Amino acid sequence: MSPRQACLQCLQRDPPALFEAALWIAAEHDAQLQPARVLDELQGLQLQVSAGLPALPARELAQPLLRRLAELDYQEDDEGMTRPQHALLHKVLRNRRGQPLVLALIALELARRLDIPLQGVNFPGHFLLRVPGADHLLDPCGGRRLYTRDCRDLLHRQLGPNIELSAAHLQTADAPAMLQRLSRNLRLLHLQHDDALAALKDAERVLQLGPPTLVDHLARADVYQQLECPQGERYDLERALLFCEDEGLRLQLQQRLRGLESAAALH
Repeated sequence: MSPRQACLQCLQRDPPALFEAALWIAAEHDAQLQPARVLDELQGLQLQVSAGLPALPARELAQPLLRRLAELDYQEDDEGMTRPQHALLHKVLRNRRGQPLVLALIALELARRLDIPLQGVNFPGHFLLRVPGADHLLDPCGGRRLYTRDCRDLLHRQLGPNIELSAAHLQTADAPAMLQRLSRNLRLLHLQHDDALAALKDAERVLQLGPPTLVDHLARADVYQQLECPQGERYDLERALLFCEDEGLRLQLQQRLRGLESAAALH
């Protein structure tokens, strides 16, 4: 079974094996990774975390769990330029530096093992967490509480001051949505670091994990362009046209397709 097949199979379980699925995503980029071994080794971190938790009801332990992870030096990457290693789960576990989403995946798995209620929130630009029914969200990078005003300020920092906070920004993320977001992050990071073959793996996975978007098809078309694969590029441009409602962008896509057809005719 390939890492991709193993990842998708994890999502078929009830409940989905989110953490293991994320490890199989990492295994697509690291042939030496053995997810089963990482799952076993996580028991050590679980013991470290649980030993530092206060004697409180389970629903009050989400923030202490996140603070305990911060005490153990699990932090958001601080190198200035994020690298693929900051979105690969096994490397974040080893180096203790990662994107908010990957830190959240670690926290969610520990919470699951310790019977602490915790959910992911697909907030734009900075993945967040929530305790079901709570009036606040939690930052996976240290456990800070975010109320409505804090979420609005964070949204403005991520997307600009003209964006209004809405319920859509605060939706709970299920396992496929989290893995699709992780795959999009990896796709971008691999492209930024000139690894188009790795980015193609991520771009393909994005389209398998959930409903594709115009942006997802355009992103894979750009990867195919870098890899000089006009057939793949053409397919994704044609799919993108089906999603596109902006007339100006439609004209650009049609022009790009004509350019591919002209190049093919010359050969």
